[in-house]
Amino acid sequence: MRHLPLFFNLMGRRVVVVGTGPAADRRADLARSAAAAVYRVKEASPADLTGAAAVFVATGDLDADIAAKHVANAAGVPVNIVDRPALCDFIMPAIIDRDDVVVAISTSGTSPTLATILRGRIEALLPERFGALARLAKTFRSQANGLIPDPQARRVFWRRLFEGPAASLALSGDEAGARRTALGELDAVRRRLKPVGIAHIVGAGPGDPDLLTLRAAQLLQDADAILHDALVPEAILNRARRDAEFVSVGKRKGRPSWAQADIEAELVRRVRAGQTVVRLKAGDPFVFGRGAEEVDALRAAGLPFTVVPGITAALGCAASAGIPLTDRRFASAVTFVTGQNTDGNGAAWPALAVQGHTLAIYMGATEAAAVRDRLLHAGAAPTTPVAIVENGTRPDERVTTGRLADLARLAAAHVSARGDAGPSLIIVGEVAARAALVHEPLAEVS
Repeated sequence: MRHLPLFFNLMGRRVVVVGTGPAADRRADLARSAAAAVYRVKEASPADLTGAAAVFVATGDLDADIAAKHVANAAGVPVNIVDRPALCDFIMPAIIDRDDVVVAISTSGTSPTLATILRGRIEALLPERFGALARLAKTFRSQANGLIPDPQARRVFWRRLFEGPAASLALSGDEAGARRTALGELDAVRRRLKPVGIAHIVGAGPGDPDLLTLRAAQLLQDADAILHDALVPEAILNRARRDAEFVSVGKRKGRPSWAQADIEAELVRRVRAGQTVVRLKAGDPFVFGRGAEEVDALRAAGLPFTVVPGITAALGCAASAGIPLTDRRFASAVTFVTGQNTDGNGAAWPALAVQGHTLAIYMGATEAAAVRDRLLHAGAAPTTPVAIVENGTRPDERVTTGRLADLARLAAAHVSARGDAGPSLIIVGEVAARAALVHEPLAEVS
């Protein structure tokens, strides 16, 4: 190790920046972020360095840089010279700033680009609110030390605090909930009770595992149990912790399945038993996902939970099929509706059938005839473009295009002999014609 990593407290201390231009500006901004009193000069003099804690030099001229180094060394002030590691008393690492949590990465000045690449990879692993965990620890340190005298038991408590329900709430932005949960866990230690777990209502997106949010991917690695929809593909379940318990609670038309009340009861039971549970729902949990009902059940039971949004099917499938849901030339509005129960809410269909409006219909393949009839009766043109996207974003994606009058015939190709369909989205509106352009074969160039 050629350089010893040290963290200096520069609050209120004088830091001199020598030079002008972007590099000097960046050093000045960095020192100010540490609450230093920054003093800018074009050339360094002994008087400038009186009482200084550090000097940054960024003149861009070798002779000027060397002259500034001599002044700093004579004053006994450590100096950093931009892009000249051989002349530096200290070097600047690549920094990841998460409030009280700071990660510094150095390659001893040999390759700033490599340090930047490493910073990017580590940043992807550290949630933006990671500093909230340090604030949580600061809040409860004295109480934990007083209540848990045994060092080993105290380490177990802190490990759970940083990896368990309180941490999940803090990272989701609910610091008040995190403090309440931490208090409950301290009380459980005092009373020698097993602390409760937490439920995460997580959107799995439209099917491509690479479209999982970072937060969703992290929670899949943390879960003790994963209660997943039938439409969540194996490729996404493979991103979970290998020893997690997988429970399929999906509901499929015409097949035996879990009742919603049973799913909610299972969530409550497992969280009360201390498990970290991921309720993994296709798409987004709050878009035709009944996630609100599960949140209400957990809230009524007084149990902690978080909600992690996912890319809903309309967004993912439309993008994969090359369909802009809004396009200022054709559509200025978009509505998400479900194809199930098409006999209800008849008064709303005329508003959905107007030109300049895109309609994204979930779970509509098996109800295509009813959807077609409703829209035609409401005034939609029979020639309105439609697209059916089955298994959108997945390797077996299939897109069918046509016009509204033929919707039932087009959808028949996406319905199995048993009368059910894979995850399919129907898009109605002028923008749906874009799918045909994207998926038509390219002309050969002679």
